[in-house]
Amino acid sequence: MTDLSTFIAGLPKAELHVHHVGSASPRIVAQLAARHPDSPVPTDPEALADYFVFRDFAHFIELYLSVVDLIRDAEDVRLLTYEVARDMARQNIRYAELTVTPYSSTRRGIPDAAFVEAIEDARKAAESELDVVLRWCFDIPGEAGLASAEETARIATELQPEGLVSFGLGGPEIGVPRPQFKPYFDRAIAAGLHSVPHAGETTGPQTVWDALTELRAERIGHGTSSTQDPKLLAHLAEHRIPLEVCPTSNIATRAVATLDEHPIKEMVAAGVLVTINSDDPPMFGTDLNSEYAVAARLLDLDAAGVAALAKNAVEASFMDAAGKARLTAEIDAYTAAAGH
Repeated sequence: MTDLSTFIAGLPKAELHVHHVGSASPRIVAQLAARHPDSPVPTDPEALADYFVFRDFAHFIELYLSVVDLIRDAEDVRLLTYEVARDMARQNIRYAELTVTPYSSTRRGIPDAAFVEAIEDARKAAESELDVVLRWCFDIPGEAGLASAEETARIATELQPEGLVSFGLGGPEIGVPRPQFKPYFDRAIAAGLHSVPHAGETTGPQTVWDALTELRAERIGHGTSSTQDPKLLAHLAEHRIPLEVCPTSNIATRAVATLDEHPIKEMVAAGVLVTINSDDPPMFGTDLNSEYAVAARLLDLDAAGVAALAKNAVEASFMDAAGKARLTAEIDAYTAAAGH
């Protein structure tokens, strides 16, 4: 695995399911906590490791929102976004679709235009200075109800920053049915955005069907329970609808009991287009390189197999054709140079 880990570390990659605030490293979270001493979040990076131990998904959401509360002005937003890109660059992530939740910031008083300006400024700097291309998925925090859906759809369709490519839905699934968000997804799709809701992470396959039929999902965030429904798996495979799989996240939030029980093997065996992602990496004590190593073990992949997984993410991305061709060629060249 050491040789394979070295190969993974240098492999050019794309990431499609990774959250903006959830990517804040302990160093950045501690800096933000120190700036906002009324927060319960520890200011010691080492203490954050203990803080980010989750009892269950609900507890994870509670802790996640305590970190969200550290993002209080446009300067916080810009700092976070650029530093996330810096961490991506260290992992040879060339392209990432970052899931951003504008409502979490606008409801704390950051003007929507200032929020958008902050992430766009960081995006442009990341591309020119770090060689990391960022694109945005604006997502509805499902736990905040339809008011958050209205606000997210308004910002996405009225301000529509240059980097925005998709519209999503995150947060808890239990008690938050997908169909109620159909009008907001309809508006986003009409404005030219792609549909990428979370579904089937902590609920059954019907949630994935709802995302497909009601929200017109083009990719599914997680989709972990899809393997419980052979008809759904066949539909995903036939229509080439990718799953954004986040193995370590699923264990941390107790969506899956153990890595060895993770359904990724069944997904791949059914012919589903699987992409590997880190979700909220520092919170789960992981990064994208680690997730590729986990996937390689679970799927028994060699370097060529890992490179094929990396190309899945390029195919499933919303990059233009030229961008896809460039990154695919870079992956092929790297793999060939490594002797695989």
